[in-house]
Amino acid sequence: MLVELRTYTTHPGKWRDYLALYEAEGLEIQKRILGRMVGYYRTETGALNQIVHLWAYTDMNEREQRRAALAAEPQWKAYVAKMLPLLQNQESKILVPASFFTPSW
Repeated sequence: MLVELRTYTTHPGKWRDYLALYEAEGLEIQKRILGRMVGYYRTETGALNQIVHLWAYTDMNEREQRRAALAAEPQWKAYVAKMLPLLQNQESKILVPASFFTPSW
């Protein structure tokens, strides 16, 4: 099991627009195709204007297959065209559990 941690930094003050657009047009598509949403957050302190979301996958092969299916989805492409102008930066990290931790989602 692995978790992808994605951090999107919006232009100052645009996090509300990002979340509204995501809820209206992106959320259902991602949940349907990517499957296991571990969490979806916005920053309140520290680096501001950031959206942090986490997705669980069995392995990198499953991640690659699901991300490819998402990228091929016409509704997702239309959403991304509206969403990208709101962002300044995107970062993705792949997290693997420590040997003593077993995820339970």
